[in-house]
Amino acid sequence: MTMLIVPLDQKNSLRLPLIAGLIFLFLLPNVSLGQNLSDLKRRAERGDAGAQVDLGFRYETGKEVGRDYSEALKWYRRAAEQGNAIGQDNLAIMYEYGKGVPRDYTEAAKLALKAAQQGNSNGQQRLGSMYLNGNGVRQDHKEALKWYRKAAEQGNAYGQNSLGCLYANGKGVSQDYKEALKWYRKAAEQGNTDGQSNLGWMYANGKGVTKNYREAVRWYRKAAEHGNAVAQNNLGIICKNGTGVSKDYGEAMKWFKKAAEQGNADALDNVGLLYETGNGVTQDKAAAVKWYKKSAENGCDWGQAHLGNCYLQAIGTNKDYAEALKWLRKAAEGGNQFGQYKLGWMYHQGVGVPENREEAIKWYKKAAEQGQADAKTTLSLMQ
Repeated sequence: MTMLIVPLDQKNSLRLPLIAGLIFLFLLPNVSLGQNLSDLKRRAERGDAGAQVDLGFRYETGKEVGRDYSEALKWYRRAAEQGNAIGQDNLAIMYEYGKGVPRDYTEAAKLALKAAQQGNSNGQQRLGSMYLNGNGVRQDHKEALKWYRKAAEQGNAYGQNSLGCLYANGKGVSQDYKEALKWYRKAAEQGNTDGQSNLGWMYANGKGVTKNYREAVRWYRKAAEHGNAVAQNNLGIICKNGTGVSKDYGEAMKWFKKAAEQGNADALDNVGLLYETGNGVTQDKAAAVKWYKKSAENGCDWGQAHLGNCYLQAIGTNKDYAEALKWLRKAAEGGNQFGQYKLGWMYHQGVGVPENREEAIKWYKKAAEQGQADAKTTLSLMQ
């Protein structure tokens, strides 16, 4: 069963890959996109840094002009060279994501630092993420904490959510769920969907707050309805389990599919699980294998474990011990308790591999340490 998780960087490592165009709508609150383009170009050519940023934005997003990353890069650079913090941060984005220029994290970090040092909260948030992931700078969680905090204290919702994630996961600071909850709430109340999803997770799991599934559902739904894939998957789990809402497999499948359509690996696995069991949908084990495979290939350990089990037991596909071994090993090595148990069983029974009692016990123990009931029972019988 796919578990509720605090999404780290969205890889759901805290890197928060932001869509530049959406960011700019916040960066440029006073810009009128309808103003005369010819006048804007004249002002930009005369050295008006604000006009240069605006013109760069239009070329990047294709607003009123054809999308042209080279032109966007040119105008952001002109603004940045004048010391315009928004221009510096927007230019950092171009380098970070390789838009109109080869991707260059080092240059992106330099530009983000310039913007951040001028107090630009988006630059501070970006620099924090670069320190968190070691992109363009030496990885340093304490530096990430410092810059996220600066952004968060200015009211930057992305910075608030990121700071909450550091507290929730004890990166660069002692783990503190109450402090994480505080920052998630600040981000959530500004409409940040990652903050809303994370706040929902805190309520669902009783971290930093009394467990409250109704509140979890409320925050998950806010984020899910605005397209947050992690929240959509977690809302699906709540609907499937009937925690905080009436159990509703059809509703669960709806949210799982919305998240799956965005490529969420956990949701891909959950869609497969409902097809395998026939809950909320006509049972179709071949379809389950298809969804499990997508999930597994996207790195979900539960998808890998379920796919391996399908090959092991000929569920919706032909029996294939080599494929079973391959996927169960991936799941087991990723820490999945079901994968560990099934891999141990293959070694115990000599199915698809030579019988190996020591190897079987090793994997059974790993699964049992995580509370896997079948592994515990099997171990007790082997001793």
